[in-house]
Amino acid sequence: MSSDRQNKDLEWIRFREETLGTEAYPEEGAVSKFSKKFKENPLVPIGCMVTLGALTYGLWSFRQGKVRRSQMMMRLRVGAQGFTVIALLGGVLLAGSSK
Repeated sequence: MSSDRQNKDLEWIRFREETLGTEAYPEEGAVSKFSKKFKENPLVPIGCMVTLGALTYGLWSFRQGKVRRSQMMMRLRVGAQGFTVIALLGGVLLAGSSK
């Protein structure tokens, strides 16, 4: 039974390659994927980078004993996360309304 399933799957792959060519679904690298997503909605990666930076600096400050700065960075991290979520939802809504 599983060999029949595999044969059917292989038939579809062969059919797709014959009709559409081998480049029907080209492989997309990580860099090209990131640049495409960044062009679609640049606020999400920027928000992620700010979140990561605030988290890293806040943990570093906490390790050094600078509690006030660490607390401030954790608040910035929460704000940056909220901004990222809002930017993500805004991008989804814009993409949905344009189609």
